[in-house]
Amino acid sequence: MARLPSHESILARVASHRQHWGPSPPPGVIPDPVGPGQESVWDYPRPPIVQPVQARIRVVHRGVTIAESTSARRMLETAGAPVYYMPPADVRLELLRETAHLSVCEWKGVAVYHDLVVGDHVVPQAAFEYPDPLHDLDPEYTTITGYFGFYAGRVDEAWVGDERARPQPGGLYAGWLTDAIVGPVKGGPGTGHW
Repeated sequence: MARLPSHESILARVASHRQHWGPSPPPGVIPDPVGPGQESVWDYPRPPIVQPVQARIRVVHRGVTIAESTSARRMLETAGAPVYYMPPADVRLELLRETAHLSVCEWKGVAVYHDLVVGDHVVPQAAFEYPDPLHDLDPEYTTITGYFGFYAGRVDEAWVGDERARPQPGGLYAGWLTDAIVGPVKGGPGTGHW
């Protein structure tokens, strides 16, 4: 594994990016109406929170179940679709190959990326993990330590219960959209300031 920077150096780097505004949308953004059994991404907080997930979460690629969990957690952040994290015991780790690619999240710290390898087929950076997440804003962030998230748009199927999830727009974020989530959701053109 790549050597991770210290929490102090990460916090120094992300300090100017942390925006502690609440769930109020920016000017001109009108949240979609919320129906029964739905939740709005504009009711999610910033900084984000981590919650346990009751539903079965599954990732399938090329007919192979890559991960399946009833012990997943989800991270909820204002304007973003939920990001699901599964414990390593529920992931086919032999199908993941760690890469040298790292990214920094202003809330969680450094993410390490993994290619998904199914037979001779490789999906670059399909999965990621936070081996040592920041926890200065919420100690619950440590509950995703070593858990794996997957990009719904980089695998064939991502499931929340019996519903096939769709990727969050734009490809940058790893959120999973279902019919229970209403937006508008960040990621598409013109949403970079959200």
